[in-house]
Amino acid sequence: MGQRKLYDYAMITLKGMAMGAADVVPGVSGGTIAFISGIYEELIGSINNVKPKMIGVWRREGFKAFWQQMNGNFLAALFLGIFISVFSLAKFLSWLLENEPVLLWSFFFGLVTASILLVAKEIKKWSAFTVIMLLIGTAIAYFITELPPSENVDTLPYLFLSGSLAVCAMILPGISGAFILVLLGSYKTILDAAHERDIKMLATVIVGAVVGLLSFARLLKWMFKHYKNTTLAILTGFILGSLNKIWPWKKVLETKVFDDKTIVVNEQNVLPSAFEGDPQLLLALVLAIVGFSLIFILERFASKK
Repeated sequence: MGQRKLYDYAMITLKGMAMGAADVVPGVSGGTIAFISGIYEELIGSINNVKPKMIGVWRREGFKAFWQQMNGNFLAALFLGIFISVFSLAKFLSWLLENEPVLLWSFFFGLVTASILLVAKEIKKWSAFTVIMLLIGTAIAYFITELPPSENVDTLPYLFLSGSLAVCAMILPGISGAFILVLLGSYKTILDAAHERDIKMLATVIVGAVVGLLSFARLLKWMFKHYKNTTLAILTGFILGSLNKIWPWKKVLETKVFDDKTIVVNEQNVLPSAFEGDPQLLLALVLAIVGFSLIFILERFASKK
């Protein structure tokens, strides 16, 4: 990898912001954004470099060698973007989810659909086994999207566990970390903690996330190294199966009230024609096309770079 300039790190921070924005929405994975922006394998490799023996490198060779081996500039730029996005966009995206869900989901549906083609294109050799793994990945993701959400839970050990599990999903293309938090019943608690700057709760979630991230990155790196096509097929399946969750038009079948907030616990996908005279239909289709096109524009830009 060539020497990066300030502009390159600014672009990495912007990619981090895109990942953070996706991770706030229950249904879209920051891992998908990392993959389509061309930094996924570097992200997994860099996270995998964070291990106890690096302290020994710091003692023997100094901080500069430690930072370079850890790919510290890349990680710092990326996570800066993610944190900026989570803290600045959490409120806005929550408002969109509540007030303009069809338009928001339409944009992400187009974006995620295009990313399926992009990830599948990376599979260099197709076989019957690869197709089977793709179907298994699809089935797992679809099953997860059909699970009912739990009631809101805010104990610190549970939030630690939530952070660990959600961050694993966060770096998997297709499976959304935010959606895992919804299933676990921690989504609203953590979003409220971000709004209110509750340091104790946020620190617990972050520590859990770090533990989960460091453990899971090792597995992913090993899979990419030894079974790359199979891993890509499973990830493609995860993204494909997640489309069930982010289909924009839904009919609410059951709701519950958690902490004075109405939460949808059961809904089914419907065709847009089911909403007669839907004034948002045209705009929703335009946003889906914009989301779909954006992926290929980004890919062409990345290829030229």
